Amino acid sequence: MKQISVVAAVIEKEGKILCVQRGPSSLEYISQKWEFPGGKIEANETEQETIVREIREELHMQFEVGEKLMVVEHAYPDFHLTMHTYRGSSADEPTLTEHLAYRWLNPEALASLDWAEADVPIVNELLKP
Repeated sequence: MKQISVVAAVIEKEGKILCVQRGPSSLEYISQKWEFPGGKIEANETEQETIVREIREELHMQFEVGEKLMVVEHAYPDFHLTMHTYRGSSADEPTLTEHLAYRWLNPEALASLDWAEADVPIVNELLKP
C-alpha cells in the first residue's frame, strides 16, 4: 500500500480554528470533506518548513508554527497516511486556491462538519476538556 507523509495545521485566531473544505475528488471518501489544511512533505524539508510552505501556497496565509499536537496514522482504501499535526496561528484571512470553502469555528462547533476520516482524531483531540 502506498505510504504518504503529510503535515496539517490547526490554525487558531481569536479563539477560533480554521477548517477548509476539499474540492471534488474521484476518491469518494475524501471528496468535499472538511480538513485541516496542509500537504505532502517534500524531500529535504522539515515538517515545520512544509507546513509554512503549504499554508502560504494553498491559502496565501503566513503561519506561525506552534507545538506539535499529534501524529495521525490512517489507512484509506488506496493509501496509508501519516499526518503530523501542528497548532499555530495566523492573523491573515485565507484566500482559497484549492478548497471550496472555509470556516472559522469555535472548538465545540468542529463536530458539526463532515470531516475526512484522518482528520477526525484531531477534532476529537481539540474537543477534549
